[in-house]
This record gives sequence, C-alpha cells and structure tokens, in this order.
Amino acid sequence: MRVPEIETFRLRLRAFSLGDLDDLDLLFGDADVVKYLPGGKTRTRAETQMGLLQLIAELKKHDFGLRAVVAKDLGKVIGYSGLMFLENTGEIEVAYGLAKSHWGKGLATEAAGASLRYGFEELKLERIVAVVDPQNVASHRVLEKLGMTYAGNGHHYGADLRYYEILRSSYQPGPTPYLIQR
Repeated sequence: MRVPEIETFRLRLRAFSLGDLDDLDLLFGDADVVKYLPGGKTRTRAETQMGLLQLIAELKKHDFGLRAVVAKDLGKVIGYSGLMFLENTGEIEVAYGLAKSHWGKGLATEAAGASLRYGFEELKLERIVAVVDPQNVASHRVLEKLGMTYAGNGHHYGADLRYYEILRSSYQPGPTPYLIQR
C-alpha cells in the first residue's frame, strides 16, 4: 500500500524513508526541540535510526502515522506531524515537531491542521486527542488554534501532561489548502 502524501500551501507531509536519518538526527539532537518530548533528552544517532525504522513500519501498518514534514521551498525535512496511537490507549493523537529554525512561522499549526483534517475527512475518526507538557506554551497555542479544547490532565509517556481533544462534530477545517496525493 502506498502511503498518501498530504500537501498544504507551504508543506508536504510524506512517508519517512531511510534517507531522512540525517535530518531527523539534527532534529532530535537539538536540546531545545526535545525539551518537552518524553524524557526531554537528545537522542543518539542510533536511537534516532531505531525510531525512524519504527515510524516507517507504523505508517505502513496503519492508515496513519507520523509523516515527514518537508518545507516545499527548501525541499528538505524540517520535522514530523501526523496521527498515532496515544500510549497505552486506543485513542488517536495528533503529534508534531519542527526544527527550531522553523518555529514561530505557523508551520506547526499548518502541519498539525493537515493531520487533523486527514483524520476527520479521510479516516472518518470521531475524536482526536493531543497531550502536551504543561510548560510548552507554544504547543498549547497550536492546539487551541486548531480548535482543540483542554479536557484535563493525564499521565502519558512517563510524564504528567495536559490533555486536549476535538470531536469531528465540532471540527472546522480552516483556510489551509489541502491536497491528498495517492
């Protein structure tokens, strides 16, 4: 099965490949980028490679998963976004992360918004959740811009996190152009 690509005005979300290791190694080697991720520590190249292999396998196994976020103007991977199972639950969460040089440009909102839209319009999900570190103010703003609402606190990935949700019945796709390439 070929994994569909998702295209927005500035981004292309595509399946990860082994050729993305260098870009992911830079991403997960940046202390500022991983500060609010589980464990909060940078990853070695070997850890990043193992994670990349898992991402590739998961996306092939399901109709969803984390995708490489490619900046169309640069033609290179600048992060990740997509849908995945929330740890130890059957819930589907939206997740995203970008290289620090791309923060503050609305790209996280654009990538995560495309992932939500894919979940609701293509996969016909009824509900999507997100979890975020209480101190990660920028991610709280992204989720709120996407129409997600705070639904309480939870313990996931070994940390106490804030829990957000959005229902398909309350989802509004917003102005971001969106195209599925099959």
